[in-house]
Amino acid sequence: MRGKDYYKLHSVICKTLANPKRLEIMNCLREGELTVSQLVEKTGISQANLSQHLGMMRTSGILRSRREGIHIFYKLTTAKIVQAFDLISEVMRDTLSDQSRTLDESESEENS
Repeated sequence: MRGKDYYKLHSVICKTLANPKRLEIMNCLREGELTVSQLVEKTGISQANLSQHLGMMRTSGILRSRREGIHIFYKLTTAKIVQAFDLISEVMRDTLSDQSRTLDESESEENS
């Protein structure tokens, strides 16, 4: 599957993750499943807003849910999404470090 459908799905997943609140939700779920109320407590996101984000993440295939009594539990569909999150975090740290080093070098040259 490397046609246009592949790239469209790739884009949907990337768009889903391109939101700070959804990244925070994903980070909370890295250790295992949580209920909506546990996610509200951990993130501080209102239940209504959280439900919207969880719905989008389920639709894109990043999350799975299961009902147990009155509680709905959410979990990531694959640990690979956490690996992708961590890899992007490493790239971000490297980029920030490079930018900081460049800024320090530039300031040193100006002060010489």
